[in-house]
Amino acid sequence: MSIALLMVSAAAMIDGDGRVLVQQRPPGTSMAGLWEFPGGKLEPGESPEEALIRELHEELGIRVDHHCLAPAAFASEPLRDRHLVLLLYVLRKWHGIPAPLEATALRWVRPVELHRIDMPPADRPLIALLEALV
Repeated sequence: MSIALLMVSAAAMIDGDGRVLVQQRPPGTSMAGLWEFPGGKLEPGESPEEALIRELHEELGIRVDHHCLAPAAFASEPLRDRHLVLLLYVLRKWHGIPAPLEATALRWVRPVELHRIDMPPADRPLIALLEALV
C-alpha cells in the first residue's frame, strides 16, 4: 500500500531582532486558527524553492530571491489520507513588508515563544532548531 505525499515548503522568516514570523490560518481551512510558518503546497512541476517564493508573494505580498532561501530542516507528519513532508527554509532578506493577504493575522515572536502558540503538529518539532539558530 502506498500513501500520497503532500509536499509543503515553508519559511522561518527571521527579522533583525531575531523574531520569527508566524501567520494564523483563516476560518474555513484545515487547522483554522492555528499559527504556522508561511508557505504552502508545491504545485506540479515546481521546485520547493519556486513554490515557496510563489506562496510568500501570494500570502504576504513580499518578493524573495531564491539565493536568500537557506534549507534548514524538514518535518514529517501523517495526515488522514496523505503524509505531509514540510521543508523549512530560513529567510532573513526579502523585499516588501509582510501583510496578511490570506491569513487572519501575522505575529513576530521570539523562537522560545513558539512553544506557547497553538501550531500544527508538523511545525512543532522545528521550534528547537529555530531556538538554536537565533
